[in-house]
Amino acid sequence: MGFNRKASLSHTVERNITDLIIDGYYQRGDKIPNEIELSKKFEVSRSTVREAIKTLASRNILEIRRGSGTFVCDKPGIAEDPLGFRFINDKIKLALDLLEIRLVLEPHIAEKAAERAGDEEIKGIVAQCGVVEELILSGGSYEEEDVLFHTKIAQAAKNAVIPTLIPVINSTIFLLMRVTNTALRKETILTHRAIAEAIQARNGESARNAMMEHIMYNQRFVEKLKTDREMDSSVISVLTGEM
Repeated sequence: MGFNRKASLSHTVERNITDLIIDGYYQRGDKIPNEIELSKKFEVSRSTVREAIKTLASRNILEIRRGSGTFVCDKPGIAEDPLGFRFINDKIKLALDLLEIRLVLEPHIAEKAAERAGDEEIKGIVAQCGVVEELILSGGSYEEEDVLFHTKIAQAAKNAVIPTLIPVINSTIFLLMRVTNTALRKETILTHRAIAEAIQARNGESARNAMMEHIMYNQRFVEKLKTDREMDSSVISVLTGEM
């Protein structure tokens, strides 16, 4: 494993320890090496390691137990990542699991947005659809604006529970960008437009169907990635004689 030395040393150590947890080298509840061992491993001073550990402890990734040592938290990162997705290593499976939940929730949200949104909210949704489309066509980064498009729809549904579900939607969007490498640009334009137009027409059924199609495009693409990965693993196993 290569260690990045461009950032400040303590920040680099923080990131390296976090990566080791994400990669499964240190499991939840594991005791990590002491300052001396870590300073040798990362080739930094003990004070640098100490500073990094304190920061990770404040972020609920590590737990310092007096007289016992330092341990990986049972739910690492929960304070800054409420759903704990960062520390789930299989991102393709996580993406599929999140899309499964979104397929249950978000078509209904879109339907209610079409039925309940005010005129200004509808204008905002349509305008945000345009912003995402322009960024995609120009080759720009559109993750934040994509999240905002879905957030505006969720807010327009006017349901007191839905805001608590927005982190699931947002986490999926950012994760999908990473997993798919933004390959679904054309599909995003078409399905976003269909969703926005259905909401603008106040057609709940069309909004529901358009959102369902949008999510299923992503689902099929990620399922293909999963299948391709499994096939690659099978080929490697055959070549190395592991089967």
